[in-house]
Amino acid sequence: MAGKFEVKTGKTGKTRFNLKASNGQIILSSEAYDEKKSALKGIESVRKNAVNDKRFERKTAKDGSPYFVLKAANDEIIGKSEMYKTKASMENGIASVGRNAPEASVVEA
Repeated sequence: MAGKFEVKTGKTGKTRFNLKASNGQIILSSEAYDEKKSALKGIESVRKNAVNDKRFERKTAKDGSPYFVLKAANDEIIGKSEMYKTKASMENGIASVGRNAPEASVVEA
Protein backbone atom coordinates (compact mmCIF):
# COMPACT_ATOMS: atom_id res chain seq x y z
CA MET A 1 0.00 0.00 0.00
CA ALA A 2 1.35 3.41 -0.98
CA GLY A 3 1.10 6.60 1.01
CA LYS A 4 -1.83 8.96 0.66
CA PHE A 5 -2.76 12.59 1.08
CA GLU A 6 -5.81 13.05 3.28
CA VAL A 7 -7.63 16.32 2.63
CA LYS A 8 -9.98 17.66 5.29
CA THR A 9 -12.04 20.83 5.53
CA GLY A 10 -12.63 21.91 9.12
CA LYS A 11 -15.50 23.68 10.83
CA THR A 12 -13.92 27.06 10.06
CA GLY A 13 -14.00 26.30 6.33
CA LYS A 14 -10.21 26.04 6.09
CA THR A 15 -8.73 23.02 4.34
CA ARG A 16 -5.62 21.08 5.39
CA PHE A 17 -3.89 17.96 4.20
CA ASN A 18 -1.74 15.31 5.80
CA LEU A 19 0.60 13.00 3.97
CA LYS A 20 0.39 9.55 5.52
CA ALA A 21 2.87 6.74 5.00
CA SER A 22 1.68 3.26 4.07
CA ASN A 23 1.54 2.39 7.79
CA GLY A 24 -0.97 5.21 8.36
CA GLN A 25 1.44 7.46 10.23
CA ILE A 26 1.32 11.19 9.41
CA ILE A 27 4.69 12.22 7.96
CA LEU A 28 3.85 15.75 6.76
CA SER A 29 1.09 18.27 7.59
CA SER A 30 0.10 21.38 5.69
CA GLU A 31 -0.93 24.83 6.75
CA ALA A 32 -4.61 25.79 6.68
CA TYR A 33 -5.76 26.93 3.24
CA ASP A 34 -8.75 29.20 2.61
CA GLU A 35 -9.90 27.06 -0.33
CA LYS A 36 -9.74 23.36 -1.13
CA LYS A 37 -8.37 24.26 -4.57
CA SER A 38 -5.36 25.88 -2.87
CA ALA A 39 -4.78 22.80 -0.70
CA LEU A 40 -4.76 20.62 -3.83
CA LYS A 41 -2.15 22.95 -5.35
CA GLY A 42 -0.17 22.51 -2.13
CA ILE A 43 -0.27 18.74 -2.61
CA GLU A 44 1.09 19.13 -6.13
CA SER A 45 3.87 21.30 -4.73
CA VAL A 46 4.72 18.62 -2.14
CA ARG A 47 4.87 15.98 -4.90
CA LYS A 48 7.20 18.16 -6.96
CA ASN A 49 9.51 19.25 -4.14
CA ALA A 50 9.65 16.08 -2.02
CA VAL A 51 12.16 14.46 -4.38
CA ASN A 52 14.68 17.30 -3.84
CA ASP A 53 16.59 16.94 -0.57
CA LYS A 54 17.57 20.63 -0.73
CA ARG A 55 13.90 21.55 -0.22
CA PHE A 56 13.92 20.01 3.28
CA GLU A 57 15.02 22.30 6.08
CA ARG A 58 16.15 20.44 9.18
CA LYS A 59 15.21 22.25 12.39
CA THR A 60 15.36 21.83 16.14
CA ALA A 61 12.47 22.75 18.44
CA LYS A 62 12.99 24.66 21.70
CA ASP A 63 12.90 21.37 23.61
CA GLY A 64 15.65 19.93 21.39
CA SER A 65 13.36 17.74 19.26
CA PRO A 66 14.39 17.52 15.62
CA TYR A 67 11.79 18.17 12.89
CA PHE A 68 11.73 19.33 9.30
CA VAL A 69 9.83 21.61 6.98
CA LEU A 70 9.42 21.17 3.24
CA LYS A 71 9.76 24.35 1.21
CA ALA A 72 8.74 25.21 -2.34
CA ALA A 73 11.11 26.83 -4.83
CA ASN A 74 9.86 30.26 -3.68
CA ASP A 75 10.96 29.38 -0.10
CA GLU A 76 7.36 29.12 1.16
CA ILE A 77 6.77 26.33 3.69
CA ILE A 78 4.37 23.75 2.22
CA GLY A 79 4.51 21.17 4.99
CA LYS A 80 5.87 20.42 8.44
CA SER A 81 6.75 17.16 10.14
CA GLU A 82 6.01 15.89 13.60
CA MET A 83 8.63 16.20 16.33
CA TYR A 84 11.13 13.35 16.38
CA LYS A 85 13.20 11.90 19.21
CA THR A 86 16.39 11.59 17.17
CA LYS A 87 17.97 13.13 14.08
CA ALA A 88 18.08 9.65 12.53
CA SER A 89 14.30 9.32 12.95
CA MET A 90 13.86 12.74 11.33
CA GLU A 91 16.03 11.67 8.37
CA ASN A 92 13.87 8.53 8.02
CA GLY A 93 10.82 10.82 7.95
CA ILE A 94 12.35 12.92 5.18
CA ALA A 95 13.13 9.78 3.19
CA SER A 96 9.55 8.58 3.72
CA VAL A 97 8.12 11.84 2.36
CA GLY A 98 10.39 11.51 -0.68
CA ARG A 99 9.23 7.92 -1.27
CA ASN A 100 5.53 8.42 -0.61
CA ALA A 101 4.60 11.89 -1.89
CA PRO A 102 5.17 11.54 -5.67
CA GLU A 103 2.71 8.66 -6.12
CA ALA A 104 0.40 9.18 -3.15
CA SER A 105 -3.33 9.16 -3.83
CA VAL A 106 -5.58 11.98 -2.64
CA VAL A 107 -8.57 11.09 -0.45
CA GLU A 108 -11.15 13.10 1.49
CA ALA A 109 -10.90 12.56 5.25
